[in-house]
Amino acid sequence: MAYLAAAVIVVGIIGLLNLVLALGVIRRLREHTVRLTALEAGHGHGHSDGIMLGAGSAVQPFQAVTEDGVTVTRDGLAGPTLVAFFSPDCTPCRERMPQFIRYAAEHPGGRDRVVGVVVSDRAAAGEYVAALSPVARVVVESDGGPLCTAFGVQGFPAISLIDESGVVVASGSLIEDLSAPVAG
Repeated sequence: MAYLAAAVIVVGIIGLLNLVLALGVIRRLREHTVRLTALEAGHGHGHSDGIMLGAGSAVQPFQAVTEDGVTVTRDGLAGPTLVAFFSPDCTPCRERMPQFIRYAAEHPGGRDRVVGVVVSDRAAAGEYVAALSPVARVVVESDGGPLCTAFGVQGFPAISLIDESGVVVASGSLIEDLSAPVAG
């Protein structure tokens, strides 16, 4: 009889411990739900989601060389320019690349007003360079390179529309974040 009483007490303690752990997991899931909801609330409304410089911010001067050997500078950009940052290590980049390519193909001014930045070493950038080259002037640079620094890039993908004076018109991580009208 003593063994039975001990077994019931052990099972009760295990059940109580399981209940406490389950309540902790539920609490943590609620915290994550609140955070995810807050992050998603910024998308699709034309607001910067903190991934790079926001609307109204001036892009710092920069100079970079494209894969075609052309030098790109902030002051050398004419008209509204679409600038996007992708990383081969980024799953959302891979998912959003086709939509960006379609959007860039229709951008006023064509390839001359689109800059695609692949943040990687040259060996890993090949697939992205090939995909972006038909619609953009492509720059390959390491994380923290001149373009990443000038645009304040904090994550990937990061997409912005800048005017001819180097001021961000709209930015974010989704094409929908570029809700500002584009004048040709």
